[in-house]
Amino acid sequence: MGKRIAVLVSGGGTNLQALIDAQQRGELGGGEIAAVISTKTGAFALERAAKAGIPGYVVPRKEYPSNQSFTVAMVEQLKGLHIDLVVLAGCMVIFTEELVKAYPNAIMNVHPALIPSFCGEGYYGLHVHEKALEYGVKLSGATVHFVSEECDGGPIIAQKAVEVRHDDTPEVLQKRIMEQAEWKLLPEAVSLFCQDRITVEGRTVIIK
Repeated sequence: MGKRIAVLVSGGGTNLQALIDAQQRGELGGGEIAAVISTKTGAFALERAAKAGIPGYVVPRKEYPSNQSFTVAMVEQLKGLHIDLVVLAGCMVIFTEELVKAYPNAIMNVHPALIPSFCGEGYYGLHVHEKALEYGVKLSGATVHFVSEECDGGPIIAQKAVEVRHDDTPEVLQKRIMEQAEWKLLPEAVSLFCQDRITVEGRTVIIK
C-alpha cells in the first residue's frame, strides 16, 4: 500500500507542481499525492491540483482565532484523509506543536537556503535571498528537512548547493535555487520517505 501524501500550500504552488510532475513520471517511490490543502481560498495551487485530478481542500487560516485552533483543525483534516506524509510547499502559516506531535518525522519542508544559514523566524520568501546577497555568500541552495517544533530546526534530509553570482538580484537567485535545487530535492526526499528508506537518529537522517 503506497503512502498517502498531503501537500500544504498558501499560494502559487511551484513546489507542488514539481511534486505533481514527479508523480506523473512515476518518481514518488510508490507514494501518491492524496490531497492538496490550502490555508486560503483561491490559491493558484488548488487549480494545479484540480488540473492533475488531485482533490483540493481549504482550511482557511483567517477563520480561526489562533494558530493553535487552526493547527488542530488541520490535524483533524489530515487524519480524516489518512495521510502518512505532510509536505509544506510554500505554506505561509505558523503551526503549533499539535501538528508535529501528530506527525513526528513525517512533515517535510523545503527551505531556500543551506540551513543553518539564513533560516529561522522572518526568513521566508525573497527575504532569504536578500539576506544571502547582503552577506555576500558564494553558495546558497536549498534544504529539505523534517519539521520540528523549532522553526527550520528539524533534522536535515537533503541539501543542494547553488552558486551565487555577483550580479544576482533576489528574484534571479530565487529562480535559480528553485530550478536547480528545490524542484529536484523535494521529490527525491518524498520518494525516499515513501520507500521507507529514511531513519532519524537524533538530529541525523540516515538514508538506507
